Parts: sequence; structure tokens; C-alpha cells
Amino acid sequence: MLQASFSSQYVEAGLDEVGRGCLAGPVVAAAVIFPLRFVHPLLNDSKKLKKAHRISLEKVIKEEALAWAVAEVSHKEIDRINILNASFLAMHKALDDIFQQKKEGKISTTPELLLVDGNRFKPYNFIAHQCVVKGDAKFYSIAAASVLAKTYRDRLMEKLSKKYPQYGWEKNVGYPTTQHRQAIATHGLTPYHRKTFKVRPISDKK
Repeated sequence: MLQASFSSQYVEAGLDEVGRGCLAGPVVAAAVIFPLRFVHPLLNDSKKLKKAHRISLEKVIKEEALAWAVAEVSHKEIDRINILNASFLAMHKALDDIFQQKKEGKISTTPELLLVDGNRFKPYNFIAHQCVVKGDAKFYSIAAASVLAKTYRDRLMEKLSKKYPQYGWEKNVGYPTTQHRQAIATHGLTPYHRKTFKVRPISDKK
């Protein structure tokens, strides 16, 4: 059972990213603020959910959240600053969006504590943060962020796959599957591939 909050004393935003291990496409992050006692029987780590469930939950999250935002950092920026910094930047951009929404009067709250999936984070302004290993399977807000980030990124890669069908992005969404690596070996890199990421030879065992 996931937890509704880390501490009931603060307005919390869950943060998660998707696409760190991909060979192509952006890294995408999301931030979600839920009401204090929000619960949902199906919401979980996006990797544990079927596609249809992620899509239905995406709608619920956007309707029930006090605030949410999704942001991406391009493959070119990933090559320039590395994937870890790009992941932090994507999270920061999602938070920037939330604060901009507050400034424009679209939402009424902003986070006082950040719950970040993983074990590292670059501090955002002066807001306290708590890193949570496997947090997307522990807190609703982080799980929701993982769902929003994944549904957004999956749609983007499915769209790009129509332009580059050889790479199977509509299925592997840029991850280094055998099909994806074989396509790279046969057709080379596309403009959306991350040039600084190494591609293991097809013969390598996992």
C-alpha cells in the first residue's frame, strides 16, 4: 500500500523521471501535488502498470491533483550536460512550471517539500527535499509523477517512430532492446539518438 504523504506538516510534490536509460529521445520528468489524504487503489509505479491503466490513471491524476507539470530535456542537452544533470534539470523545469502556474493564478498552492524518486537530487531553490529509493512504489505523489512522465514520453516516442519505423520506438520507446541495437547497427543513428551513449554489440549478453 502506497503512502499518501511523507509528512502531513508540508505541501508535498512528488518528482520522478523517465527515460534515463534510453538511447534516443529526451528525458522527461513530472511533479505532482495531491490533496493530503489522496489514495487510489490502482496507482503504483508506472513500470508495474499496464499501458491501459497508465492512460486511465493519467486522467485521474490530472483531475485530482492540486498541481501537476511535465517537462522534458532534449537528447542534445543530455549529450551536453550528461544524463544525471539532465534528469535533475527536467525535474527543476517541471517545478518551474508549477510556480509559473501559481504566478498566473491557475493553481493555489506550491510545494514546501519535494519527494524525489532515487538517491540523489540537485536542490531546487530553497525548498527542502527528501530522496526516496524506489519512491514510485512507496508514495502516491511520486507514483503519479512516474505515470505522467511515462505517458507523455511514450506518446512522444510513438510519434517519432512513425518517422523512423526501423528502430521500433513505438514498442521500446528508445530503450536498448536487441531490435533497437540491431537497427542502429544496420541503419546508424538518427538525429534523435544520444551521441554520448554507448551501444552494446548485439552479441553481448545481458
